[in-house]
Amino acid sequence: MLAGAVALVFGAGAALAQTKDVKFTLDWAVQGNHAIWTVAQEKGYFTKEGLNVKIDRGFGSGDAVTKVASGAYDIGFSDINAVIKFVGDNPSNPVLGVFQTFDKTLNSIITLKKSGIKSPKDLVGKNLGAPEADSSRLMFPAFAKAAGIDAAAVKWTSMQPQLREAMLVQGQVDAISGFASTSVFNLTGIGVAADDIVIFPFPENGLDLYGSTVIVRKDYAEKNPEIVAAFVRATIAGLKDIAKDPDGAVPSLSKVDPLVKADLEKARLKFVLDRAMLTPSIKANGFGHVDPARMQKSIEVAAEAYALKVVPKPEDIYTTKFLPPADQRKP
Repeated sequence: MLAGAVALVFGAGAALAQTKDVKFTLDWAVQGNHAIWTVAQEKGYFTKEGLNVKIDRGFGSGDAVTKVASGAYDIGFSDINAVIKFVGDNPSNPVLGVFQTFDKTLNSIITLKKSGIKSPKDLVGKNLGAPEADSSRLMFPAFAKAAGIDAAAVKWTSMQPQLREAMLVQGQVDAISGFASTSVFNLTGIGVAADDIVIFPFPENGLDLYGSTVIVRKDYAEKNPEIVAAFVRATIAGLKDIAKDPDGAVPSLSKVDPLVKADLEKARLKFVLDRAMLTPSIKANGFGHVDPARMQKSIEVAAEAYALKVVPKPEDIYTTKFLPPADQRKP
């Protein structure tokens, strides 16, 4: 039923006959990469598709998944690994990825040169810090396995998200886990020199996993395929714009958060584009491309890391049915 409905949507190739309201939650506070959607809003891409989209900041990928699953939001943005965990824990309330925005995860371990940590093996015996629900922390057992260390050989200190980088700088923890795009720029924002920051990205340390994706409830997608397809098309239009002109895209963020720092977010956006959104695979296959074998690997790694009793199937986690043809998705 879903495939047929989507075929009709793309066959029509036009905006919705009547404007539809959509509540959209981001995964975190407004940051450079979120310009995908603020540009889409500012340039009228949502309006062209017949959508009236309200964009709200988020409080973590897990929070975004929960809000979409509960129906508080129609569409969200979340780390695909958080989706895998949620679906594994709640198979009767599935949330589905519909546009794989980040081709690579930004999950990382971050430290400072003064710690003396030069490789993942140097984490043994160290004190790592992160909020308890941080996706990088939850995925650490998989990172440790890939790095050849015992996940139990590190100590964890929990803190509120806004304290993570400060505690690293103060030496209260030896390293932290988190999205590199968040922690690196939080650190430079409080005066740490970029050359003093050491990053161990998961993809460069044995975990070539997918990152964040646009999500919806499966039943919402079945009932509203035209809305989901329209949102994806507008997202792609916004993504193409920010890829071509990242500096010009950042001012649109102020429409959602007037306090954003333009220079900081320009640097963050270019960082994310380079590491997660304009990868060789995306350049070759188009935005939103998913390799089934890589997605299966992401599921297997997350299922083991989260000790899921129910391991979701790929079709329970992600669908490409809402994507326009590849030639319309090329950067």
